[in-house]
Amino acid sequence: MNTSLILSDIYIYPVKSLGAIRVSQAEVEERGLRFDRRWVVIDDTNRFVTQRQHPTMALIEVTLTDNGLELRHRTRDLGVLTVPVLPETFDLVPVTVWDDTIEAVVVNDACNRWLTEALGFSVRLMYLPDTSPRLADPDYAPFDVNVSFADGFPFLLIGQSSLDDLNTRLPDAVSMVRFRPNFVFEGGEPYDEDQWYEFTIGGIRFYGVKPCARCVLTTVDPEKGEISGKEPLRTLSTYRKRNNKIFFGQNVVTQESGRIKVGDEVVVVSRKVRYTMSEGI
Repeated sequence: MNTSLILSDIYIYPVKSLGAIRVSQAEVEERGLRFDRRWVVIDDTNRFVTQRQHPTMALIEVTLTDNGLELRHRTRDLGVLTVPVLPETFDLVPVTVWDDTIEAVVVNDACNRWLTEALGFSVRLMYLPDTSPRLADPDYAPFDVNVSFADGFPFLLIGQSSLDDLNTRLPDAVSMVRFRPNFVFEGGEPYDEDQWYEFTIGGIRFYGVKPCARCVLTTVDPEKGEISGKEPLRTLSTYRKRNNKIFFGQNVVTQESGRIKVGDEVVVVSRKVRYTMSEGI
């Protein structure tokens, strides 16, 4: 068997829970890939808004430009929203993401109006400045590392063979985008990433710190912006469930920076046996 591992896809999600951007290369930073989840949509209680409650967020497509971001609604003619790289206000707001409260900055009124129209309820677009700390869970991270508006850790890694195996078990195949990884690699056995601890991508050192617990967001069809049923969670629960949580993918941190690109070699340096498949994870 060919044991070489290759980085096959890189994804960033500049605005949490909006559309994915597939890129050929990216800059690795402490909080994650550059631009990844540095923006978040919040409601009138200052709490983050996601596809879990509002699956139509998947219909808002995001592109990167030299001047920032452009947002478009896939099915409605709302025009193009330009999001500047840096916010145009000085309005600091305490934003709640899960159990964390982080100081973020209102981008501008135009973004708030466009997203309110797109989603159908009052929201604001926030930007996370470098000066706002948010540490990844120290129970798992081997060193202090800040994270963006991602759920808990700066990066998410999934093997293509893991998705391929899952799709052989599903009534209808699903795409990798459902799981919103940053790194996808080809080669190796299904779910091999479960056991990775230290590894490199293009020579940059990363650490796999915690299997990723999955939620109802994986049941949202990213093309239709609606919950498609109970899959893939129902099938995953039959063989990837442990302590009432369903796992797919590996959360990742790093202390290094640099550029990675599709085609880079992935090298596993060390492993941690976190569980065995015979335990049903």
